[in-house]
Amino acid sequence: MSASLSYTMEDFSKTIPCKSVLTIGRDKSSDIVLGDLMVSRNHSMIRRIGSGDYYLIDGGSSNGSYVNQQRVSMPKLLKHGDKITIGGIDFLFEQEAREEQEEEESVVLEDTIVHDTPEIKKITIVVADIRGFTSLSEQIPIRSLTRLMNTWFNEVSDVIIKNDGIVDKFIGDCVFARWEADSDEIVTIINALKASEGISQVTENLNKNFAEITEDLHIGVGINTGAASVSNRANNSALGDAVNVAFRLESATKMLDKDIVLSESAYRHFPEKYWKDQEQKIRVKGKRDPVRIFAVDFDVIPNLIKAIKTQNKLK
Repeated sequence: MSASLSYTMEDFSKTIPCKSVLTIGRDKSSDIVLGDLMVSRNHSMIRRIGSGDYYLIDGGSSNGSYVNQQRVSMPKLLKHGDKITIGGIDFLFEQEAREEQEEEESVVLEDTIVHDTPEIKKITIVVADIRGFTSLSEQIPIRSLTRLMNTWFNEVSDVIIKNDGIVDKFIGDCVFARWEADSDEIVTIINALKASEGISQVTENLNKNFAEITEDLHIGVGINTGAASVSNRANNSALGDAVNVAFRLESATKMLDKDIVLSESAYRHFPEKYWKDQEQKIRVKGKRDPVRIFAVDFDVIPNLIKAIKTQNKLK
């Protein structure tokens, strides 16, 4: 879904289409060059995720980037009519008309309600969340926090896309990604495991590259496969019970002290020797009956992927 930025500077007004990445700063290589001394050389960018979501990402600038007068410390999902302020310049973000949906966080907190005439698809879902992020955000300066989260956002997006996935949305320090599994469910499980391992590595690298981190960051991952409703609207986000369960499985990693928790619909594709006698049943919010799960740590993922490929004669 196309979008644009409009702004007025000195004696002229201009509208710039938002491409996959639109950079803003004092550096002459920026897509929008601002001479304002309050603007950093590489101040911020707007990045498109999927077909219709645009996020404002601050580059850890001295004076910050603002959306509707609120400073952005994490990638901020933009909506039609948002006012972006960088230095002394105001930008108007405009996007082709699209029907608004309920608050996106509701996918985590409540059972989702499907509207319109969505398409029902089988998908494999990954939900990954940074552990210890709340305490970290209270301890380090906002510029460092902004740089850290924007690094994570960009690199996690690249990992998911590299593994043939779709970034459905970012919610704070959590990413929700999906793979369409109607044609080859096993391959989506493999790609979901690869992406999970990659997101973990991205997170571990933050510990090495940001001296401000006093306690190592890690992620927890929930993986589920099931039928979901994919909206026909612009942001085509997936909704439904399968998505809700994936979020609950990610939360269960804390209770189980494991890196990844998978539902039975996902781990049943593994060689039986990996999960036999290690299955568990847990209760999750919104489900009447216990959910059968299998929990693993990241260090077994390479051997697990190799075993799945061998069992299913995949390259």
